[in-house]
Amino acid sequence: MNSNLKNRIWVLAALVMMLLPAGCSWNEESHDREFADTPQGNFMALWTIMDERYCFFDLKKEQFGVDWDEVKTRYAASISDDMTDRSLFEVLCNMIGELRDGHVNLTSVYDLGRNWCWKTDYPANYSKDLQTKYLGNDYVIGGNGYYYCILDDNIGYLVVESFESAMSDSRLNVMFNNMALCNGLIIDIRDNGGGLLTASESLASRFTEKKVTVSYCCYKTGPGHNDFSRRYSNELSPNEYNLRWIKPVVLLTNRGCYSSANDFSLIMKALDNVTLMGDTTGGGGGLPLSSELPNGWVVRFSSSPTFDVEMNHVESGVAPDIRLDMKDEDILSGKDTYIEAARKYINDKLVNP
Repeated sequence: MNSNLKNRIWVLAALVMMLLPAGCSWNEESHDREFADTPQGNFMALWTIMDERYCFFDLKKEQFGVDWDEVKTRYAASISDDMTDRSLFEVLCNMIGELRDGHVNLTSVYDLGRNWCWKTDYPANYSKDLQTKYLGNDYVIGGNGYYYCILDDNIGYLVVESFESAMSDSRLNVMFNNMALCNGLIIDIRDNGGGLLTASESLASRFTEKKVTVSYCCYKTGPGHNDFSRRYSNELSPNEYNLRWIKPVVLLTNRGCYSSANDFSLIMKALDNVTLMGDTTGGGGGLPLSSELPNGWVVRFSSSPTFDVEMNHVESGVAPDIRLDMKDEDILSGKDTYIEAARKYINDKLVNP
């Protein structure tokens, strides 16, 4: 395993150990605070878990004017002892929805409360039908959500639908061998909602021949909104296998790229032979953890922020090097604006390196 991946896993493990106390009981300076399994108790448990463990309060206040104390006062007025569980669930989901964070959600037997405005408030810039057309009938199913083909101008086209599970090194070797003679590679991760950091970083490690600092992270060290550790660098090391891609790469992104797909975009942007093209990613720059309310509902929240190499938050997404929108006239003529622009970019680089 890439040594950097091991380090990030250990950092996350340390995070989990630090933040594992159950949501209904937080031990602070040896004083236990417990919340009853009542509407008021569950409300206070959720508000307190977020207050003490969520990592983006300053950012959300700057972006959206969110004042977590004001949110508490406003939503507390809707809590009563005789309210139904479904009513309570709706109020709690609306409260955490104020943060507009796709990593913040509440799970009950009724539903998964979530706020997906990071994607739904923006143009799709993606057509599954057009993507299928470019893959053609003879595309290769690499497994784990990977599909690829060689376009007629000798450019490799790789679709990565998800990072839910990692591609094995042997399968990655086969894939890169199959496209070894291509002039360049287009990687399409549009609408990739994320998955495992290890899966995205394993793929990214195939595109560098040297160790590269790709991002920074820190973690909560206490219950205060600004109780954070120093920022640690995240480095990408070359994969130990000899099959690495050093030819031009264009990474296609849209607002549907979230979580580990956001992280993959951040890493790839730091590499010399990679150009990001399309729309800003959906974000999700905080590693998520979960905790439990007294009634058994589970809240997930962003616990550890990630920053780019210039120390900017990536919670709201990674901007492309070349901004694009899908054109209606292209769609009507059966063309994908993104893919065609990427092909032109790579072909132009062959003429003018």
